[in-house]
Amino acid sequence: MSEFRLMILAADRPFYDGPCESVTVPSVDGDMQFLANHNKHVGAVIPGALRYRRPGESNQTVAVGGGIVRVSGEDVLVLVDYAIAPEEIDAVRAQREADEYMEAMRQEQSIREYKLTQANLARALSLLRVKNSVNL
Repeated sequence: MSEFRLMILAADRPFYDGPCESVTVPSVDGDMQFLANHNKHVGAVIPGALRYRRPGESNQTVAVGGGIVRVSGEDVLVLVDYAIAPEEIDAVRAQREADEYMEAMRQEQSIREYKLTQANLARALSLLRVKNSVNL
């Protein structure tokens, strides 16, 4: 299978920069997969599970936050708020946070507070999905 360069850059650190055979990113239109020689593309990334496959290895799954993906030539650049490997995720903490944010969503809040709670809930649920999918 053909290769391309994948760069996953989180707001706080570079997560991965190297060869890749395929990458699948979560988007508002569903998961989008990119392979080598893909047409140029720019799109939004939503919180969820990003999967990529290095040459000769199995798929790697990563929890990512919102951001953008840019495909150009033989490079795919993913810029996201966060990128967290499954082994870095504390499932108990993520579940506790998800429960707290769901309860907060039921309370009266300003629009700003509601949007922030919504974003935090999406992050916690994204972490749980990735952690649980790897532990199956």
